[in-house]
Amino acid sequence: MTATDWTADAEGTGQYAEVNGINLYFETHGAGRPLILLHGGLGSGEMFGPVLPALAERHQVIAVDLQGHGRTADIDRPIDIRLMADDIGALIDHLGLDKPDVVGYSLGGGVALRIAAKYPAKVGRLVAVSANIRTDAIYPEMRAQQGQVSAAAAEFMKDTPMYELYQRVAPRPEDFPRLLDKIGELMSKDFDFTEEVRGLQVPTLVVAADADMAPPSHYVEVFNLLDGGLRDGGWMGEGRPKGGHALAILPGLTHYNIFSSPLFTGATLAFLDEQPS
Repeated sequence: MTATDWTADAEGTGQYAEVNGINLYFETHGAGRPLILLHGGLGSGEMFGPVLPALAERHQVIAVDLQGHGRTADIDRPIDIRLMADDIGALIDHLGLDKPDVVGYSLGGGVALRIAAKYPAKVGRLVAVSANIRTDAIYPEMRAQQGQVSAAAAEFMKDTPMYELYQRVAPRPEDFPRLLDKIGELMSKDFDFTEEVRGLQVPTLVVAADADMAPPSHYVEVFNLLDGGLRDGGWMGEGRPKGGHALAILPGLTHYNIFSSPLFTGATLAFLDEQPS
């Protein structure tokens, strides 16, 4: 897969918003109820190129480039999920959006969970894709790989879609090693979002690949925190999670292709467009 594959059919209207001291880039696609789309680490909104047309058929998709990623230049602060969630909260206000849905993958999924936890009144529905809520849920060999991410790895990443995309669109292409350092620092820190997830008031769809960065049991655990998977759902759905939450484990996918899969699009749209019971 190349960066060109990520950008197929993904032309939209790009602009910047000055929020929290960062010049945040976003692209708007389609029309309908707003949907904020958040990419994974070392990516950009263009990662969703293959699935954007399907999402934009039914929603106004606002694909954001998070701090230091894509067309959003880095600023002098750490790359931190909480700070990036504040950026998106400010963007919602800046654009005058009325409870947009938020869909985030991997790093963006963590940001999305934090937005819903901190700003529940600003979010309609939430889709968290391949978002791990505890450090120890991630397979040990993946944790070891994450520990090697730093500026020193830049040379070895020159044939990757992440590097190709960054070189093509970043305001300062020479900042790629700096981005690796910051992402490496973020991934080196232990985290546990259990309590934030347990208290979520926003209807949430937990999505993962059946061969993701953490075992399927972890995403079931997240669903359990949301009152899901604890009892039979009942003939009329009376036993489903009280908050309208749902779980989708998507077959035949991995952490590295779920974001461009039609299965992800189908599950997301089915959940976002579901009528409240």
